[in-house]
Amino acid sequence: MLIAALLAALLFLPRNALAALMAALILGGGFEWARLCRLGRAAAWSYAVLVSAAFLVLWRLRFEQDAFIAAGVFWVAAVPLWLAIGVRAAQRLALLAAGFLVLVPAGLAVAALEPGTVLMVLVVVWVVDTAAYFVGRRWGRRKLAPAISPGKTWEGAAGGVGGALLYALILALVRHDALSPYLAAAALLAAISILGDLFESAAKRQAEVKDSGTLLPGHGGILDRIDSATAALPLAALLLSLPNS
Repeated sequence: MLIAALLAALLFLPRNALAALMAALILGGGFEWARLCRLGRAAAWSYAVLVSAAFLVLWRLRFEQDAFIAAGVFWVAAVPLWLAIGVRAAQRLALLAAGFLVLVPAGLAVAALEPGTVLMVLVVVWVVDTAAYFVGRRWGRRKLAPAISPGKTWEGAAGGVGGALLYALILALVRHDALSPYLAAAALLAAISILGDLFESAAKRQAEVKDSGTLLPGHGGILDRIDSATAALPLAALLLSLPNS
């Protein structure tokens, strides 16, 4: 249902209305993130309002590019190191700060990019997730991050990247574009989307919960549905902003 609503919003809402919807989604995601950081309900809602307000301010001032650069540094450099060190409950202040980088740039990317571009990135994320699941289930042997997400394997991750590359190949051929930029972008976004999934899994593990929340009855929380996309969307926006992109 969340995916269908997002697709409808991308296709039919005016830009500012879409930004308002993203602010609402970030509000819910911010609440869930604060609860993963073990804040009480009142404090969690206060934090969520701050994150949503930060999104609206950056959107209004057109500071999207700065947010995309910050997200790029966060996902490419900080998150792999953080996962290697370990995400722990004692790092609550760092996790609260990270919530802004997880949610705000992704919302800005959805609001700023063309709907077709957002859909292409989301398809990459869904292809990676689906291919990783089926390849990992069939051939998975070596654990990718057993302390964070025991079900994920290196073979599944490779299958996810392979699925993204196949999707990029088909897309480039259909659009009669040069192949190499599509393949490079697909490989990077696939890897980053896996990091996004792992980082949210690590946040849930330190909070000792299975789901990020209960805002979507029967489907867990908002973050459970958008974890990989929060990493892939701002990176895609950053790549598209580079010269000759």
